[in-house]
Parts: sequence; C-alpha cells; structure tokens
Amino acid sequence: MQDIKNTIKAYILKEFLPGERPEALDDSTQLITQGVLDSLATLKLVSFIEERYGIALGPHETDAEYLNTLDRIANLIASKQPKKR
Repeated sequence: MQDIKNTIKAYILKEFLPGERPEALDDSTQLITQGVLDSLATLKLVSFIEERYGIALGPHETDAEYLNTLDRIANLIASKQPKKR
C-alpha cells in the first residue's frame, strides 16, 4: 500500500504541485475538496492510475469519495488488483 501512495504522491507533486515540499502532501490531504485537483487534473490522475496499474475505474469511482486522499486512492487501487495467494 505504501508503494502505491508513494507513486501517486510523486505523480501529483510532479504534475500538479511543482515546487511544493513533499511533506506538505500527506496521506490524508484532501485533494479534491481542498482544490488541489480540479476536474481536469482528476481526469489526468485517473488516466495515470489506469495506465500505471492496469485497472479500469468506473465513472462512479472518479469523484471525491474515492480519490480525495492518498489513502482512499491506494485503497481503490488495491481493491482493483488481483489478490495475491
């Protein structure tokens, strides 16, 4: 899970918050409701997630309920990946 959070955090910092200190973005920072991600940025993030992790997100999974924090994003990605045996 931490690997997923680190990957998503690095992407958000690079693409949407260039120059921001990494410690300013933690696992519970509200990305959508605090305006870090607007609708276009959210679409770009969804595209990145789908490409990077080889998963498909449904339209209902592209809002703040699923993508508002790094914790929620990591949980969503983990729920879509095949279970390890």
